[in-house]
Amino acid sequence: MSLKRRMSMLIFVDSCIVLFSIFIGYYLLYPLDNPFTEIFLFASSLAIFVAHHVFAMYYGLYRKVWEYASIRELMSIYKAVTLSILTVAVVQYLVGGHVLLRALSITWMLHILLIGGSRLSWRVFRDTFISQDEPTKNRKRTLIIGAGSAGTMIARQLLRNADTPLAPVAFLDDGSNKKGLEIFNIRVLGGTDIIEEAVLDLDIEHIIIAIPSMDKSTRAVLMQKCLDTGIRTQTMPLIEDLLTGKVSVNEIRDVRIEDLLGRDEVELDINAISSKLTGKKILVTGAGGSIGSEICRQVIKFNPAQIILLGHGENSIYTIDMELRQKVAPNTKIIPLIADVQDRNRIFDIVAEYKPDVIYHAAAHKHVPLMEYNPREAVKNNIFGTKNVAEAADTFGVGHFVMISTDKAVNPPNIMGATKRFAEMIVQNLAKGSKTKFAAVRFGNVLGSRGSVVPLFKKQIAAGGPITVTDPEMTRYFMTIPEASRLVIQAGTLASGGEIFVLDMGEPVKIVDLAKNLIKLSGYREDEIGINYSGIRPGEKLFEELLDENEIQSKYVFPKIHIGAATPISQLELEYVIEKLPEVSIKEMKELLIGLANRKNMESLVSMKEASATQQGAI
Repeated sequence: MSLKRRMSMLIFVDSCIVLFSIFIGYYLLYPLDNPFTEIFLFASSLAIFVAHHVFAMYYGLYRKVWEYASIRELMSIYKAVTLSILTVAVVQYLVGGHVLLRALSITWMLHILLIGGSRLSWRVFRDTFISQDEPTKNRKRTLIIGAGSAGTMIARQLLRNADTPLAPVAFLDDGSNKKGLEIFNIRVLGGTDIIEEAVLDLDIEHIIIAIPSMDKSTRAVLMQKCLDTGIRTQTMPLIEDLLTGKVSVNEIRDVRIEDLLGRDEVELDINAISSKLTGKKILVTGAGGSIGSEICRQVIKFNPAQIILLGHGENSIYTIDMELRQKVAPNTKIIPLIADVQDRNRIFDIVAEYKPDVIYHAAAHKHVPLMEYNPREAVKNNIFGTKNVAEAADTFGVGHFVMISTDKAVNPPNIMGATKRFAEMIVQNLAKGSKTKFAAVRFGNVLGSRGSVVPLFKKQIAAGGPITVTDPEMTRYFMTIPEASRLVIQAGTLASGGEIFVLDMGEPVKIVDLAKNLIKLSGYREDEIGINYSGIRPGEKLFEELLDENEIQSKYVFPKIHIGAATPISQLELEYVIEKLPEVSIKEMKELLIGLANRKNMESLVSMKEASATQQGAI
């Protein structure tokens, strides 16, 4: 039906209701009088007739979709009718000098009932007959967890939408006062402790978690329960995402692997970060990588004067450059630079030219087994590259320098971890007496990064399996890329010089459990995909550590951030190692760096220095 015809029909219905209401109201009070002979009643009828249509137009009563009417629409009817009656009361007083209060009261009640009834009758008919008659046998039987406003909204939408493949058949809610109640003829069976029982008893084929206000840790446990049933599970957005406008309330999405980490958002010190970033020049090395690019995304929210994207890969720098230009504020300048941190002269020229206020050093080789085959590349990039950028920061008086480190720098058996630990030592030693506030931030694996197991597992699942896991006992710490990047930026504001900040990574996760959850999230059973164990690769550890026993400090300097008491070597020892690294064999280089990182060959290092000094004296 066209809008014009629809409005005409509603105006005609309302006209009949208005006239019927006022005459019936008058007749109930004065049954023996003839209302058609009274000018007073005629004026009243004309006034309410005109007033109603004016206020109905004003409140949009002729444009609303009444099959989806709610309390808001009823309030519009209430306002329009009430104002119409008040208008008539004024007209009666002006024409006749008095107001028929009882007649107007009856008219008002009849008016509300008939106008509201006429609007809601279609919704009642639709919900009672049309929606209930829609077949559910070809739709997936859906369990909704959460019988609050969000769950109710989801159920209503599924019932109204004939094209949806989902049919709600039951609610679960932990509220004890809701058990046994019915919402749209759908029963609330009980709490979330009976998920598995409900799935089996009702032949559930789909689960929707509709509790946006639930904290992440509780939500993660609930999601794991749902996944363990083997049923596809979807969820509504979190309340903070709804409030910040990231997503709309109607966006139901699949459960993601990061949802299962159960890590609540940390509130950042926005004022402290703003004072360090807003209006400042920010340089990010490795800006095209997973962490570097996310740091850029977080930094640009604080409207820096410049953000300098430095990276070795042309395509990755181009990608993040194009992305940031869609978000950039008018007063922020983006400068994409192709450069290698190993090129000392180029790095010094860049820092001298752009004079950044803050440097986030994310450029590094991070792949453990790959670096075992290419140890000299790890040394050149992770040690000498860090040395170049850090010394440039010190030389040109950069305000803050934050190095991105790793949990693999703790007691490393591999060259990658050893080079990152040595890079931490370089930063710690430069902090002594420097105007630049140097710091390193240490954290574990990040989900979704290019070096993470998650993209690999997803490819293996898409190919039909099997998933390859090195060892059934292999565990790792995991964090999402945005959370890691935000905490890196926050840690940078806390630096006073030489700290190694350690991020709280929560509980370690078994890689095999991660693989099993990814299989479930992809809609498969474990026996359909399969998991093969390939054995530990070169340089890998079964268990990662964020701090060793000598570095542990329990006190947090900020939620989820504390300072490790990592011991540096002296400047003379540092210089000696750096001098010797290009000269020694690969075997000697690995032994030296891994020993230093584990503080196991400090005495041999001193002996080597003394021998070298004696040899130079003899010459």
